[in-house]
Amino acid sequence: MRFVSTNDPGHRVPLKQAVLASLPPDNGLYLPERLPRLDPGFWDVWRDLSFQEIGCRVAQAFFGEDLPEDALRTIVNESLSFDAPLIEVAQQQYVLELFHGPTLAFKDFGARFMARLMRWLTRDDDRLLTVLVATSGDTGGAVAHAFLGVPAIRVVILYPRGKVSGLQEKQLTTLGGNITALEVDGSFDDCQRLVKAALLDPGLASRLLLTSANSINISRLVPQIFYYIHSARLLPAGTSPVFVVPSGNLGNLTAGLLAERLGLSVERFIAANNRNDVLTTYLAGDAYAPRPSQPTISSAMDVGAPSNFARLLTLFEHDLRAMCRRIGGYSVSDEETLAAIRDVAANYNYQLDPHGAVGWCAARQWHHNHPQANTVVLATAHPAKFPETLDRVLGPGQVPIPERLACLAQKTKCAIPMAADTSAFFTWLRQGG
Repeated sequence: MRFVSTNDPGHRVPLKQAVLASLPPDNGLYLPERLPRLDPGFWDVWRDLSFQEIGCRVAQAFFGEDLPEDALRTIVNESLSFDAPLIEVAQQQYVLELFHGPTLAFKDFGARFMARLMRWLTRDDDRLLTVLVATSGDTGGAVAHAFLGVPAIRVVILYPRGKVSGLQEKQLTTLGGNITALEVDGSFDDCQRLVKAALLDPGLASRLLLTSANSINISRLVPQIFYYIHSARLLPAGTSPVFVVPSGNLGNLTAGLLAERLGLSVERFIAANNRNDVLTTYLAGDAYAPRPSQPTISSAMDVGAPSNFARLLTLFEHDLRAMCRRIGGYSVSDEETLAAIRDVAANYNYQLDPHGAVGWCAARQWHHNHPQANTVVLATAHPAKFPETLDRVLGPGQVPIPERLACLAQKTKCAIPMAADTSAFFTWLRQGG
């Protein structure tokens, strides 16, 4: 299959180029030249398939023309080595727990798949591949863990100073080896801008083999489709879910829309924003207006210029009405987020992280007018990753800390300070980091 730019459908490249270049030269994003659909035979049996088998069938639809079936199956099976439980917290109000992977965040699904796919695509190339990743929290840790020790690949993580939780920072700054963390004096949007500038610079491209592990890369999105289909099959037969997606860079929402295009029956998608709500305001009829991100307690969603908005526009052929028919938007304040964490713990004995709490608030607002809906909130990170917020709301020590996080307290942060300046970043890359 070929992959095309959202800015120029005439720009068509094979899978390897789409994955390893990450971005087209016109600064668009790659999408498949045709959106596949899973055949009726799949939908006859999908509820009886394992999570891994669903992943194999989806990956085959997108990448099967380019990878042997056995190689693709190995990549999927190694990536999906943990579960994604669907929890009914209240009647017809579900939470999909996507935080049972190695770094306790949903980014583990995409990062593990991407690392294995890139390793396969570069198996005959002896050049060093440099993977650039901007993170507002969980992406950095997931990518660092997924690529740690992979031969001939180095990872450079850019994160905004003071704008990720302490445990998230430790996850991406303590591994060493082929992982380097850059502490950028700016916002996530600055980190993302630096990564995109490097990928699009012809001078760097001719000198270094650069790619990205952000959701701008199509290979990060496809494995996120797996858990949409997996979770829907766990609902009562005949139920079409309303997926409520805590939304920052819009990659997770885009993956859900791709699942629907594959044939999954979905009643509605809800984009749950914090006060960085450029998508919510757009869906309400305002012009799309990226703006500097504002800090919130749901920091991974603090994105003022979401990259994947370009993919949304392409999927809906720039038709706002069509987009509004499938996606609703809600903006949630920090005060509402804290109240949701408190109320869900008190009333249902369930702990939400700040991002899941934003989703819960949006789901409750949808339920107010649609009481028969089956909402599925995507819980993107383990609550223990945000001890300052959870301790503030629930009291100290109420959230058990998994050992894989607790052990980070004794590790030493190692990060290189970096100005939010393109020339400084380019100079650092040219000098070999």
